Amino acid sequence: MRATTIHAPFDMRVEDVPDPVIQQPTDVVLRVLRACVCGSDLWAYRGESARKPGQRIGHEFLGIVEETGAEVTGFDPGDLVVAPFVWSDGTCAYCAEDLQTSCPQGGFWGSLGSDGGQGEAVRVPFADGTLVKLPADAASDDHLLTALLALSDVMGTGHHAALGAGVRPGSTVAVVGDGAVGLCGVLAARRLGAERIIALGRHTVRTDIARTFGATDVVAERGEAAEAAVRELTGGQGAHAVIEAVGTEQSMRTAVAIARDGGSIGYVGVPHGSGTGLDLSVIFDRNIALRGGVAPVRAYIPELLPDVLDGTIDPSPVFDLTVGLDGVPGGYRAMDERTALKVLVKP
Repeated sequence: MRATTIHAPFDMRVEDVPDPVIQQPTDVVLRVLRACVCGSDLWAYRGESARKPGQRIGHEFLGIVEETGAEVTGFDPGDLVVAPFVWSDGTCAYCAEDLQTSCPQGGFWGSLGSDGGQGEAVRVPFADGTLVKLPADAASDDHLLTALLALSDVMGTGHHAALGAGVRPGSTVAVVGDGAVGLCGVLAARRLGAERIIALGRHTVRTDIARTFGATDVVAERGEAAEAAVRELTGGQGAHAVIEAVGTEQSMRTAVAIARDGGSIGYVGVPHGSGTGLDLSVIFDRNIALRGGVAPVRAYIPELLPDVLDGTIDPSPVFDLTVGLDGVPGGYRAMDERTALKVLVKP
């Protein structure tokens, strides 16, 4: 089959690789219908996170089950399924607590020795604990497939941030970051009943999506100017709930500064940079709660799936460029140069 590999910074290739095969009786082999490029993939692309030459990449995908191992009970060939960005056994204590990202037997797609989602097919370990079945007729609905793909990562991650931030009906929410996760955080906050949602972002195309998703206000400034703007919008108090979806020192400083005393920050931006920007004395003095981390999206898919299927939420607008498999390297360039928000891949 053909799959995307990374060889060095800015060196992405689509190459022939061995076809995936059943290795364990709990595996399935899945044919990929939709995949995408994540903002976190760009850290590998830019050389800021290490990869071995030829390593697979991509962790967001959905597709059709082609073959099942002897011990798989929940899926049959022909089933349409979505894969969260981490596989998990579904039986350990962490999985029972809906923290599948800490499963001792779990792992990330594209890690050494595993398949990546940006290819024609994937071997899925622990299929019964990992995959979620989708309605069969969704396979023929291109728009719905795109929306469902967001459940593999960005929609669940935005939801995780909203939960960590304590979004509740009637609350004021500020979202730091106008990438796909931040935009899905806006969508999640609206779904959870936020009354006011302030989106922080400088790119009009993205903040227009934020408004479509439910943002009531947009702040285009950065740093201290952004902090002052949010304070002005909230009568000097700040937001009850802040979603931090970037992961830099500056973004975390901004999140702390615009949080209301007694408020909460839900952080899901992959940390990168020299520090976190956290001053624990400020957080302590102002009674700000901090909760977040790697989103256990497998726990959220069953909750979010019905709302995607009936159109209550539609995260598909975060995908603004579509490529075939051969176009994946160009898709990385487009996201790196910020000419694309999130690239959809149709193998």
